[in-house]
Formats: sequence, structure tokens, C-alpha cells
Amino acid sequence: MIPVLSRQQMRAYDELAIERFRLPSVVLMENAGRGAADVIARLVAIPATRVTVVCGAGSNGGDGFVVARHLLARGADVQVVLADLAEKTTGDARINQDAYQAGGGELILVPPGSDLAPLEEALSRAAVVVDAVFGTGLNRAVEGHLSLVIARINGCKGRRVALDVPSGLDADSGAALGTAVHAHDTVTFGQLKMGLLTPEGSRLAGRVHLVDLGVPPSVVARVGYVAEVIETAAVASWIAAREVSVHKHAAGGVVALSGSPGKLGAALLVGRGALRAGAGLVTIASWPEVAFALESRVLEIMTARIDRMRLPATLDAALAGARVAVIGPGFGTDEQAQAAVEHVVFGWDGVKVVDADALSSLAGRPEALARAPGQIVLTPHPGEAGRLLGKKARDVERDRLGTAREIAARAHAVVVLKGSHSLVALPDGPVFVNTSGNPALATAGAGDVLAGMLAAFACALPPVRAACAAVHVHGLAADAWSAAAGGADRGLVASEIADEVPRLLARMARGVDPLTV
Repeated sequence: MIPVLSRQQMRAYDELAIERFRLPSVVLMENAGRGAADVIARLVAIPATRVTVVCGAGSNGGDGFVVARHLLARGADVQVVLADLAEKTTGDARINQDAYQAGGGELILVPPGSDLAPLEEALSRAAVVVDAVFGTGLNRAVEGHLSLVIARINGCKGRRVALDVPSGLDADSGAALGTAVHAHDTVTFGQLKMGLLTPEGSRLAGRVHLVDLGVPPSVVARVGYVAEVIETAAVASWIAAREVSVHKHAAGGVVALSGSPGKLGAALLVGRGALRAGAGLVTIASWPEVAFALESRVLEIMTARIDRMRLPATLDAALAGARVAVIGPGFGTDEQAQAAVEHVVFGWDGVKVVDADALSSLAGRPEALARAPGQIVLTPHPGEAGRLLGKKARDVERDRLGTAREIAARAHAVVVLKGSHSLVALPDGPVFVNTSGNPALATAGAGDVLAGMLAAFACALPPVRAACAAVHVHGLAADAWSAAAGGADRGLVASEIADEVPRLLARMARGVDPLTV
């Protein structure tokens, strides 16, 4: 389990480490800065590197002075720019500023109101720029002098490494507070912060490196955490090897209410995702004209016709014997489609993966889902999540964690909020964050494959584990494809995601890194 903490929890984490476990704050600062220097030394050839560390006057600046001292000791050409008044640096930060200068370190003062030319000169010559202006405690918009400093950091050509979080980043939401450093790498201290694992936060943070502070694990247990990162080893442990006697019915049947004229591909991709992830039987239940068109294109997938004049009876017949239903991909939102969605969601007691058009049919009614029989997994993207709650997509993105939790609580369902770093939320439990995947997943049909994979996993796993496994393996499939394609971040087609899955699952089952070639 890899915990993810909020700003408030991180503050409590530091306080408990200092007060209960007698770890002096200056020791925590030393451990943070030394760990960050170790990371930087792995990223670049230190003895031949010019490094500029831009410090604020607070604790994050103190971390920066520790980094500067350690890099100086390793032979780097180091300059520190203090972007505030010298007298504002106090406490542990002042101790480390003095230690850096006593060791021969160069300090350039660029306080508010001064010419930024010395900062610009230092940045222009640096191969690595370390951002140590603001830490996790920032909760207001960055303005004035320090916003100009951040703009200069973003404009430099060197590799930008942020300490703890990029300066200006909201540690909870990942949003830029007015302006924020756009880092290539972020070295975060002690525990992961939620703001680093949102779409915008991850874009600004770049690669995230976690540094241990020497704090006992029991501290996290006492202060709590807002989320957990989904780990490959955990997913592998859930997917048991099959018995030699297994047959298709034991592997589980999936029915997909999917497809409409012009959207046959959605149905085909749901089926492909489900079969590749291990479903024993897949049936696409759709309108007669869709079923007719599909029958000439599918070999392994069955079809069932939904009679518009006999909706309940034909839907019940299609669902007979199924373990999981996928409802919505490419299905349409007209009156008859909505009637079919309502019948299955509120009348069938199996596991239901509610996606795409079915979510649109349920807009504004999350509480109604709490009364539905069986178990439900909702898989909205930000726009669909917003429609469920009567919000704009941009409001969802400002608080992805809160949105996922709200939908899960109101619908009494497992919720997969899709996007970069997809979230899996429970009505009354932890939130899980996925870190696999890359921009190649921005391709039509990727969500349809995900819905099929989730349904297949739900044939054998509880819905929350099925959801975590699906988003994680889905992301790993894109990562594996990208690695094989020389690091490509585009050009992936959705069916290729599904086709990567069996090999990934086999490697995971053997305890082999699924991304090694």
C-alpha cells in the first residue's frame, strides 16, 4: 500500500514525527534535502553540472539550502538565489542557509522590488534549476514578485527539479494557484501528495520521486491518508491462476448493452476487452439492425436482439445466466435506449458496469442508483461525472477526489473517475489512484475496452478490485505498447489495448515486470 496524503494530513505527519517520535525538524529537513540531492545526482552527472537553486524564505527554501550544500560537496557548481528578504529566513531554514554559506556556497539575493537580472543570469547558465520557493503549505494565489520569479524559472532552458511540490501547485487539488512551476521532475518528501496525482498536478510535476524521511510507518496510520496508489503486485495477487478444469461458463458471462447505428465499434471494443481480460462468454445485446450488422463481423462474440416492442422480455432473456452487464457504450440516449437502461439498471440484480450513454441517461439522478439491486460500478469521464452531479467538467477537474467520493456516496456505487490518474472510489472507504498509462490512451474506444475489461474482471473479483485491476492493467497495456513503439505517445488504437492484456496478465502472474520486453 502506498498512501497519499492531503495538505492537512502532511502537516499533521510532520508534527507527529517531531513531537511524538522526537525527530527534530532540522533532521527532517536534512533528510529531505539529502534525499533530493541523491535523486538529482542520479538524474545528471553532478561533477560537471552547474546548478541554480531558487529558494524562498520558508521551510521549502531550507530544503533547497540542504540540497545546495550536498551538491556543492559532491563537486557541482552551485549557486543559490534567495528570492526574498534575507532577514525573513529564520529557524531551520536559517541554520541551513548559514551551513551552506559557511561551506563556501555562493548566495545571490533577489528580494521583492529588486532587479531580476541576477536571477535571469544564474538561470541562463544552469543545467539544473532546483525550485525551492514554496512547499505544500501554500493555499493562496501567487502574485507579485514571486510570480515573476516562477515565470523566470519556467522560462529557463535547464532541467527543472521541484522540491516537495512545484511552487504554486495546490497540494490537494493539483491546480496552479495563479501560477506554478512546470517541473521536469519533482522530489517529494515523506509521502505522496494528492495534488501530484491529478491530471494538472502530474503535468506540472513531471516525474515524481519519493524520498524517505526516516519517519516510522506508524505515523501514517495515526494521521490517515486520503487515497492509496494501486500497485501492480497487488493486482497480480488478485488474479488467480485458473484451474485446469475451468470452462467458459465458470469463467463468467458478460452481456453488453451496446452499439447503435454509427457506433458499432463501441460494442465490438467492449466485447474484445472482455474476452481479452478473461470473460468466458460475451454477448452484445442491441437493436436488431445493430445485431444484424455485427453478425458478419464477429466470430467469438454472440449477439442478442432487443425487440423495441418487447423490451423487458428480450432484455431479461439476453441477461439470463450472465454474471456482469456493461450498459451504455454507443447505445444511444433516445427514449427506447433510456427505457432499456432503466430496465437493466433498476431491474436486474447482477453486477452492472454503467458507462457512456447510460450515464447520460442517469444525469442528475445519482441517488436513484442507491436503490438499484445488485452491485454497480459507474465509469464516468469528467463531463459525465459533472452531468451526474449538475456540475461543469472544469469543476470536476478542480476537485476530482471530492467528486469521485460524492458520486460514490450518493449513488452507493463504486466509481471510476476516468482521466490521467483515474480514481476508484467507494461509498464509505478509501479512494484508489492509478498511476499507469500515458497520453497514447487519448484514442477513440479506449473507454469501451476499459468497460469490457472491468466486466471480465468482475466475473471473478469484487467490484472494487475489478475496477482497480481494470484501470491499472488498461494503463499498463498502453505503457507496454509505448515501450515497444520506441516511446510513442500517440498512434495507439483501442483494439491494441485489449490485445496487450493476456501477455501482461501472464507476466504479472509470474511476478515478472510486465513492462520488460
